[in-house]
Amino acid sequence: MDVGFMMLFTSYGWDDCSDAQVWQEELRLAEVAADSGFDVLWSTEHHFCDYSFCPDNVQLMTHLAAKYSHVDIGTAAVILPWHDPLRVAEQVALLDLLSEGRLRFGMGRGLARREFEAFRVPMDESRGRFDEAAPMIVEALKTGFIEGDGPFYKQPRTEIRPRPQHSMDGRIYSVATSEESVESVARLGNIRMVMFADRPWELRRPVLDKGRELHQKYHGTPAPTPMLTDFAVCTTNNEQGEEWARQYQGMFTESNFYHYEFLGEHFKSVKGYGGYQQKAEFARKTGGDLTGAVDNFMKAAAWGTPDRILRQLEDRLSTVGDFELNVAFRFGGTPMSVAEEGLKLFAKEVLPVLKTWESEVAAAAE
Repeated sequence: MDVGFMMLFTSYGWDDCSDAQVWQEELRLAEVAADSGFDVLWSTEHHFCDYSFCPDNVQLMTHLAAKYSHVDIGTAAVILPWHDPLRVAEQVALLDLLSEGRLRFGMGRGLARREFEAFRVPMDESRGRFDEAAPMIVEALKTGFIEGDGPFYKQPRTEIRPRPQHSMDGRIYSVATSEESVESVARLGNIRMVMFADRPWELRRPVLDKGRELHQKYHGTPAPTPMLTDFAVCTTNNEQGEEWARQYQGMFTESNFYHYEFLGEHFKSVKGYGGYQQKAEFARKTGGDLTGAVDNFMKAAAWGTPDRILRQLEDRLSTVGDFELNVAFRFGGTPMSVAEEGLKLFAKEVLPVLKTWESEVAAAAE
C-alpha cells in the first residue's frame, strides 16, 4: 500500500501558538515522516484562518522536494477556482522537473465561503471554473500546450516552458466528495479520487463505486486507486487512544464545521453544493450539537494502538476496496509531543505492515 503524510498547518484548538511555531512543528513532523518510510509528503491549500493556513502548497513542496530527495511530494490540493490554469500548469511542470518526476498533483474546487470572498471569486462559479480549468491543465501537462475557450478562461494556445518532462499518468489526483465532483473526476481520465475520513466508510462506498462505474463507462478501463486521507491518533493503549481521539478528532470536527459554516444557510443558495446543504441541514437540526458528527468521525478515522489501527484499515479495505492512504497526525489541538510520538509509533508498527498489503489489481496481474 502507498502511504503518505498529510500536512495541515492548523492552530485551531491551541492557545497562544504562533503561526511560525505551527509551521516549524509541522515541518518537523514532515522530516520525521520523510525519514521513516512514508512514500509522499502532502499538503493542503487553505488561507487566512487558523483552521488551516498553507497559502501555497506548490511553493512548500518545492522546498520539501529539495530537502528530501527520497520521497514524493504532493498537493492535496491546489484549489483551481482561486488560480489561473495557465499558471498552475506552469508551476506543476516546473516543480515536476525540479523534483525529477516526484510530484503528485492534486486539485480541488474549494468549499469555504470566507476563502472565496477574500479571493473575490463568486462561490457560485466554483463548479464551472473547476470543470473548465481541470481538463485544460491535464491536457497541458500531457501535451505541453494549454488552450481554452470557455466562459471563464479565454486562453490562447500557449506552450508551457519548461516543457513537461515526465508523464503525469497516475500522478494526478482530485478531491471528490459530492456527486458532481465524482462525475467531473471520472470524465477527466486517469485521475485518482481523494476522500477524507469524516464519516463511516459504508456511507462512502456508494460514491466510490459510482466513481469506478463512471470511469469504466467513459474510458473503458478500471478506475485508478483512490486516496483516502485520515486523521490518526496512534497510542500505546486503546483507552488513551479513545480519550485523545474524542478530544482532538472532536476539536477538528468542530473546526471543520466552523470553517465551512455548516451551521449557516448559505449552501441553500450556492450552486453546485447540494450535497453539503444536506450536511448543513442535519447540523442545524441538532442545534449545533456535534456529538453525532464526532461519533461518525471517530468511526471513520484511525485511532488507538497500532494493532487496532491495522484492524480498522483492514475493515476499511474490505468495505471500500483498494485505496492509497494519506495520514495527518496533528489537528484539533493535538500537542506536538502526542503528534510526533504517534507518528513514530505508526511508522514503526503500522507502516511496515501496510507496505506488505498488495492491491487486488496488482495481485491479479501476477
